[in-house]
Amino acid sequence: MKRNKGYIIGVTLFIVVIGLMVFGVHTLSKSTGASFTTMFSPESSLTQTPSLDEDQIDLPQLTKEVNDNEIEIKIITTLGTIRAKVFPDLAPKAVENFLTHSDEGYYDETTFHRILTNFMIQGGDPSGDGTGGESIWGEPFETEISSQLFHLRGALAMAKTNAPVSIGSQFYIVQNPSDVSASADPSKTPDKIINAYTSGGYPSLDQLYTVFGQVIEGMDVVDAISEVETDSLDKPVQKVKIESIEVID
Repeated sequence: MKRNKGYIIGVTLFIVVIGLMVFGVHTLSKSTGASFTTMFSPESSLTQTPSLDEDQIDLPQLTKEVNDNEIEIKIITTLGTIRAKVFPDLAPKAVENFLTHSDEGYYDETTFHRILTNFMIQGGDPSGDGTGGESIWGEPFETEISSQLFHLRGALAMAKTNAPVSIGSQFYIVQNPSDVSASADPSKTPDKIINAYTSGGYPSLDQLYTVFGQVIEGMDVVDAISEVETDSLDKPVQKVKIESIEVID
């Protein structure tokens, strides 16, 4: 009997000690705010977007000057010439692919096969129907995302499918002229870019497609192309051709 009483007392003390330990850990967790839920919650510093210091961010699309680290191109179409600059430092593979194709005449006599008024014009497919075109490496390559490049009106970007690695030769120029500044994500978009979006663009595509250049002259030509008559598949009824693309050394 004494042995049983001792056993019961021992078990009781053990339970009390464990209870105090659990209570202590729970109290510490509440007082410090430390828990797995808090650590990995959306409000955690691990997932917050850092604040944007615009003074330290180069935003090359906002100037029409062609700097030493940029390359000028001329897209000569049947409706006029579009001057643009491309950014090899920020989208190296896309720029190399585009310039090499341009120098080799890959885009010559191709068409703008897909036109969506108040959105964009798309070309660069030798087959002319949006199903063809390949990169200079003979296989698709991945998207290049830069925090310095955005889908402003006049942005040049590489087209792709929903597959993560699917860029070939097709590209598009953003044409939308409407104020879309309210659609830009202020946590990821510098104020200067949000202000530029008042002149048009398509911010919902930011961080999803490779922007590699910007039109610096000839948006009237882009607008003219965007206004041509199209069929139910957004293909121009009368062809709008890219006669050639010149790379200005």
